[in-house]
Amino acid sequence: MTLETTNTQSTPQTSASYRVFISAALRQPVVVGAMAPSSAALAERMTSVVASSGEPVVVELGPGTGSVSAVIQRRLPAGARHIAIEVDEEMAEHLRRVQPGVEVLHGDAEHLDRLLAGCGVDAADAVVSALPWSLFRPETQARIVGQIGGVLAPGGAFTTIAYLHARALAGGRRFHRLLRDRFDEVIVSEVVWRNLPPARVYACRRPVARD
Repeated sequence: MTLETTNTQSTPQTSASYRVFISAALRQPVVVGAMAPSSAALAERMTSVVASSGEPVVVELGPGTGSVSAVIQRRLPAGARHIAIEVDEEMAEHLRRVQPGVEVLHGDAEHLDRLLAGCGVDAADAVVSALPWSLFRPETQARIVGQIGGVLAPGGAFTTIAYLHARALAGGRRFHRLLRDRFDEVIVSEVVWRNLPPARVYACRRPVARD
């Protein structure tokens, strides 16, 4: 499953990026779940957990056309790995062209552990996600969040977004409860108004072990 956020004052997106984004949104509206690529304000907030020193492994879920990917790339030091998992093949190909420093995997976040194992990764220092959680079935939400918790390195962090309007939806409320259940620490940001639609960012740490 995947995708993306929106656009006020965003990392510059080419007309080609917008065409790819709109094409994917028309083909798979439930998969994309957004109006436009992420704004710079939202991307900066989401990527605040990405280390700028050492050799971190960063996994991005639902990179879309790469507005958040570009911010991650600017933060990462030499020797880091940035792996992006994108379910839409056209957007995955586009991201490979515009962000050659990103290791783009065409696949579904429901198979996160398997995809990472395939490229020799067993733990991530940060997972950054723009997946449209409120549109997912309960079992899909739980499966992906469980996989994220399973791949986070000790001390690692997971950030994701919730659109302001989606918090009132059943899927949004369920996702909020799921995060509280699956992580020892969940910090919710103030509303990022410079995004369309406005959104909050969740920062989650210390996955809770489950039987």
